[in-house]
Amino acid sequence: MGSLGSYFLDAVYSFTNCMVCFPGSPQLKINSRSFKILRLLGEGGFSYVYLVQDTSNQQLFALKKIRCPFGQESVSLALKEVEAYSLFSPHPNIIHSIDYSVASDKSDAQAKTVYILLPYYRRGNLQDMINANLVNHTKFPEKRLMVLFLGVCRALKAMHQYKVKGGPGGAKSVAQAKKVRKEGARADAEQAEAMEMRPSRRHREDQDDEEQEAEGLLEGEVTMAQEGVAPGGERAYAHRDIKPGNVMIADDGKTPILMDLGSLAPSPTPITSRSLALQVQDQAAEHSTMPYRAPELFDVKTGSVVDTKVDIWSLGCTLYACLVGKSPFEARSEETGGSLSICVLGGDWRFPDEGPQRGKAKAPAEDAVSDPVKDVVRKCLKVEPSERPDVDELIQIVEGVIEGLPEDGSED
Repeated sequence: MGSLGSYFLDAVYSFTNCMVCFPGSPQLKINSRSFKILRLLGEGGFSYVYLVQDTSNQQLFALKKIRCPFGQESVSLALKEVEAYSLFSPHPNIIHSIDYSVASDKSDAQAKTVYILLPYYRRGNLQDMINANLVNHTKFPEKRLMVLFLGVCRALKAMHQYKVKGGPGGAKSVAQAKKVRKEGARADAEQAEAMEMRPSRRHREDQDDEEQEAEGLLEGEVTMAQEGVAPGGERAYAHRDIKPGNVMIADDGKTPILMDLGSLAPSPTPITSRSLALQVQDQAAEHSTMPYRAPELFDVKTGSVVDTKVDIWSLGCTLYACLVGKSPFEARSEETGGSLSICVLGGDWRFPDEGPQRGKAKAPAEDAVSDPVKDVVRKCLKVEPSERPDVDELIQIVEGVIEGLPEDGSED
């Protein structure tokens, strides 16, 4: 419960910040629309997510606020999420942004604040459901869980096998993505000018060619990665931060919605230098949640290739967490007292009803996970990426598992 204090402090900060703009009213304006802030939904890093209400029609939305203090979190990186949403929209299993804006921070002249308006899902996310299961001593009905899991796989298929869009509709989405990228670059340049610094780190004279090459691959990589690919050609992307907290549940209770594309990266990424290896490793450390992060992102090796198989690993961790209550490597590191990263790199994990339980009773048979579902987790959690299924193979496996599972009476 310790984080409630920080929630409250940020809520107070935001309310007072908004009141400076709109005296006596805890409201915020995104372009031409006014919103009333109702409560904080969650936080992470430089970002906070609020439940807000449109003052004109009382419709509820989620508002993501990302503070960008100069030199710490760039506006371009914050807007990368919006840029990515515009590429994959519309997709039934990928969230879309409704609007966004970049504002000067009232409390810090050297900072910018990015606001991203998103749909609000009252059921929350998979992590909320896992937490509810732990509190209530309940579990996901397996068939319902696997149907949700299949929806996440389909969202990833759209990313892993993204086809560059052609025609008026495709041109429009790419143009929107480029517009977002330019706005981010412009805001970062304004911050740099305010600090009387050069507008781009990439142009520093003391930066060697290898560092520039690495930085060039990691910055502005969403739409830039498509350059030279003809309409209809494939330009694969990896999400790189699949976890229960990034899977929202639509109001029908059956449709998963993948969100938070701020870690999205073109795939495959050949690791051509030590500098690039360190850049990718640092980026993963910052943006890919540790208990769900693939082993090849913990220790990025020069000469290797990082590809979409990182998401297959994270899917396996996510499915395990839904079944057991936490990531397999959180569970194992707690059980052994060892390092989480060592458990990941060694592929050291197991289901609770497998092997000695260290003072715990074996899980009752009725609570055990069925073998076909366990097998899906095992296939995803192969330390060697080439041994994991690709998204098409995984979808085929999951569809077969769903077909073989008994009805669980979970309709609601």
